[in-house]
Amino acid sequence: MTPVDVELAHDLAPTGVLRASINLGNPVLAQGTPDEPSGVTVELAREVAARLALPVQFICFDAARKSYAAMAEGHADLCFLAVDPDREKEVAFSKPYVHIEGVYAAPVNSAFVSGDDVDRDGVRIGVKKGSAYDLYLSRTLRHATVVRGDEGVDVFHAEGLDVAAGIRQPLTAHVSQRPELRLLEPAFMTIRQAMGTTKERSPKTTQFLSELVTELVASGFIAQSLRRSGQDPTLAAPTTV
Repeated sequence: MTPVDVELAHDLAPTGVLRASINLGNPVLAQGTPDEPSGVTVELAREVAARLALPVQFICFDAARKSYAAMAEGHADLCFLAVDPDREKEVAFSKPYVHIEGVYAAPVNSAFVSGDDVDRDGVRIGVKKGSAYDLYLSRTLRHATVVRGDEGVDVFHAEGLDVAAGIRQPLTAHVSQRPELRLLEPAFMTIRQAMGTTKERSPKTTQFLSELVTELVASGFIAQSLRRSGQDPTLAAPTTV
């Protein structure tokens, strides 16, 4: 058995408990309830805790922005978020463990032929406030306007917007129940999900997290965890990333 690095464990979890911020708002990465969360992020947090011989505490939220805030404000030691330049100001990210896609949905009778047609003057896009795709679209769109809500599809319907943006899996499920909607291809972004901690942690700690993710992707741990939680195992990040 590999000896535990006590210094590293204390750096990552100074309270003696690994506090993991879990976003239950992303059903690909986490499922269950705040009292009994499950999914690949939960299993990853347990693996980090096991490697460092630490107990783990799950702090659950319904949105990425809240999970990010818990990390930034010092209420969590470990988070699971999409890598984004805005977040990298506060968070030191590991290598990605999962790749998912951001896609659009639009009315079937809309003039959009593909996702590449959306960035036009007057087009309003519903997004989940503070999500990876909100950050990305807010930074990259040149003509269309982002409209934020607690859920992108909810604000899309409530305000009669032109397009809804979201993660492929839940947005596909939503469209399957709404014959008046269709997905627009191709995806507008790849969302690289990674573990993160605050930049105040030592380089040794952030290197440990990155190397652990690389190991768990290569060993099949991530793919198996996705499969156990009913998700597509091919969403595991490429081993070359």
